Amino acid sequence: MARQPYRAPNEPLPAVLEATGYDAYRDLRFDPTQAIWRKEGLPFQLQMFHRGFLFKQRVEMYGVENGRATPIAYTPELFSFPAGARPDLGSDLGFAGFRVHTPLNQPQVYDELIAFLGASYFRALGKGHAYGLSARGLALGSGDAGAEEFPIFRAFWIERPAPGADHLVVHALLDSPSVAGAFRFDMKPGAETLIDVQSRLYPRVDLARAGIAPLTSMFEFDAGDRVGTDDYRPAVHDSDGLAILNGHGDQIWRPLSNPPRVQVSAFADTRPRGFGLMQRKRSFSDYVDIEARYHQRPSLWIEPKGDWGKGAVTLVEIPTNDEYHDNIVAFWRPERPLRAGREHRFDYRMHWCDTHRWKADLATVTDTRIGAAPDPAKRLVVIDLDGGRLASMGKDATLAPDVWATRGDVTGAVVYPIPETQGWRLSFEFRPHADGADSRDVELHARVLEGHVPLSETWLYRWSL
Repeated sequence: MARQPYRAPNEPLPAVLEATGYDAYRDLRFDPTQAIWRKEGLPFQLQMFHRGFLFKQRVEMYGVENGRATPIAYTPELFSFPAGARPDLGSDLGFAGFRVHTPLNQPQVYDELIAFLGASYFRALGKGHAYGLSARGLALGSGDAGAEEFPIFRAFWIERPAPGADHLVVHALLDSPSVAGAFRFDMKPGAETLIDVQSRLYPRVDLARAGIAPLTSMFEFDAGDRVGTDDYRPAVHDSDGLAILNGHGDQIWRPLSNPPRVQVSAFADTRPRGFGLMQRKRSFSDYVDIEARYHQRPSLWIEPKGDWGKGAVTLVEIPTNDEYHDNIVAFWRPERPLRAGREHRFDYRMHWCDTHRWKADLATVTDTRIGAAPDPAKRLVVIDLDGGRLASMGKDATLAPDVWATRGDVTGAVVYPIPETQGWRLSFEFRPHADGADSRDVELHARVLEGHVPLSETWLYRWSL
């Protein structure tokens, strides 16, 4: 395929389905009594998505048994339709994607585990989760000045699971004007749902700005970013930070923000050990949202396999005025372009989880709060920490705050215990210098040391004027 010009999939639909809106598309439902493998009592079941609304692309679907692939046939009888939208019997409109159900939360109840729908997007759940952030097969041009290209999964092959199987294997064909690719997803549901991904990319042109293992999420506001917010809830986000374990073994936490303008941050690295968009706040009181239930949104940690070489974990933050549009993207960007005419391999494990403690000896950031300081020219930054060796330190321990900024003044840095939570707090005052357009963005750095030994992960923050 990569040696041939790209051919877009055939997408014509009947006019009534072509014009389907959001509410009508929600009423276009697969009949769960006809789920694939339901009658056989297998540990996984498949349900299909119909084409319509934003999902007009036809995706070819195949079941695989004993090494043989058989098309999964479309018929309108598999779905319920809004009034006047049912196609004629015998129509072959095809599917837009699919979802997998399995006994995730209760032994006899088949809950949704993962859904593949739209371009190369998919999202999964661990036990007790509600859908939040998404993943993609590949990102091309995310955060760049030009138009972004969205590769598509144009076909899936789903292997029939054995009775009692604890995992499901799905193969996917990726395609776009710039690249073709093959993916294999081996998914194992649980309290932490694991997906082992094998990806093989075959560029049609040199890809200088590829995003590997891309994650997409939403961040509107939190205690560190509430300027201009008029909302009864203390926080609204699917993820609250970017976590990184780099090739040097440094553990980094970068709180997300809703910036005044698009901003891109690149964390250069060699052979990264992991990165992810995390939802660390896990209490209902953190959001008090009965409907959205943000405290149940999963975190997603990417664990590279093999040597990914040099590159950068890249974070794109886009301004948003609501909670309905994803505005956060994170991915690995290789330093060297992916050359056309070659195969490029990237394998990794996805952890759909609550949290993931990478270096147990380090305290992790639980909260970042920013507000007014006694001096109107300054801002007070408060960072709460929990766990690691810091948790066992007595209140008389000699701890040193390691705080600095690339521009501006940092004063009054101090570390002290929080008796009510058994955690610790690092706070300081920051006075930004507004001395020209080139100095609008400031990088802040903070961590706790005992002598020269880190007791906490490294907190990094971009201050935007």
